[in-house]
Amino acid sequence: MDNSREMVKLAYDALEDKKGEDIQIIDIKDISIIADYFIIANGTNAQQVDSLVESVKDKLGRNGYEPQRIEGVKSAGWILMDYGDLIVHVFSKEDRLFYDLERIWRDGKTITIDQL
Repeated sequence: MDNSREMVKLAYDALEDKKGEDIQIIDIKDISIIADYFIIANGTNAQQVDSLVESVKDKLGRNGYEPQRIEGVKSAGWILMDYGDLIVHVFSKEDRLFYDLERIWRDGKTITIDQL
């Protein structure tokens, strides 16, 4: 399995472990050079958003993947975790509706974890 797909599976599991809501995987490798995959999820409050981010960091870190950068931790409305071929977006429910990344990236392929 290639690294980007392994990272997606690890991040998905980490988000699921902390009850992340509406976890979406978008395959963007054919339409963008910034990454191969996006994962988008949201929490119900700022504490859960922080917990989701920490869970992803811990699980990927234990498997040898460190983020190139993390942005937005202070605001806790939208946290972007850049792992190179994978970008994880963790939102508050309100900010996810406002920014609507699924619509912006609709040219990508939404896939399930089983399709990976």
